Amino acid sequence: MRISQCREEDLELLDQHMPFRGAASHHGARYARQQEGRATFLVAWRERRPVGSCEVRWEGCAAPEVRAAHPGCPEVNGLGVWPETLRSLGVGTALIHEAERLATGRGCQAIGLGVEKNNPRASALYSRLGYRASLPYLDCWSYQDGAGVAHRVADACVFMVKPL
Repeated sequence: MRISQCREEDLELLDQHMPFRGAASHHGARYARQQEGRATFLVAWRERRPVGSCEVRWEGCAAPEVRAAHPGCPEVNGLGVWPETLRSLGVGTALIHEAERLATGRGCQAIGLGVEKNNPRASALYSRLGYRASLPYLDCWSYQDGAGVAHRVADACVFMVKPL
């Protein structure tokens, strides 16, 4: 497995192998933030197939209460491994370690991530990697489905932080 920054030519493979429920590519939006310098979009590859990804948002979590509590703390966002049969095989851990390495290289003192309250498996992984629960928040986001209908989502999350 190798991990690299997303390139424009990777987007089609990401959309093909790691689809999102919305009509618009969230991979494209992550790549655009990377191009603007606001994020680094990491992709895990097994052979020539993407098997996981995450985004390091250098501006931190979008939730204002999290930014206020942890100013200057980048956020690992949207960590995912596909297909599900590859979970618990080190892909997510490798992505997190690369995100931490990048943050350390930028002089960051800590890094954080949000985990849904109903995802104990992910929470246990993050705890094993040294992340500690900091504060609850609502992760609010939206997407448009294939029929053009907008959906708003509010996930109850806990922000976890790890000193670097």
